[in-house]
Amino acid sequence: MSERGIYDSQTIPDLENIVQEAWVDYSGQSKSQFLDDLEKRLKQFMLRCIKVYRTLSKDYDAQHFGHQLIRSSSSAAANFRAVRRGRSQKEYYAKLSVTIEELHESLFWLETLIFTELVPEPRLADLIDEGYQLLKIFSKSRKSVSD
Repeated sequence: MSERGIYDSQTIPDLENIVQEAWVDYSGQSKSQFLDDLEKRLKQFMLRCIKVYRTLSKDYDAQHFGHQLIRSSSSAAANFRAVRRGRSQKEYYAKLSVTIEELHESLFWLETLIFTELVPEPRLADLIDEGYQLLKIFSKSRKSVSD
């Protein structure tokens, strides 16, 4: 079992490469274009989480985990929007930290849906991968702000 708590080497053969750099090349983009793209990716992540919720059974546990997933994924997107309005580096750092925290929580709920066998792992693998790619980008951004 991995640090994420649900995968093992038999489930995913190349566990070390599950979270890779995003395949988007941001080198030719302005800061504004970069932030626009990240905001768009977070919104798409949120919409995909909503679609997952809509397919869940009406059982209490599925609905509870699904509501939590919608709450955290929408909060990540909303807080990133607030990052862009930050009036100071301190405010930017604080809102980016909340975005990262909510994205982490969204990944927890996605993994919980798999762990509790409510959704098969292959159905969520791409969404989880996108979440970890975003998390890596935001974590690097936060680190560069704090340096």
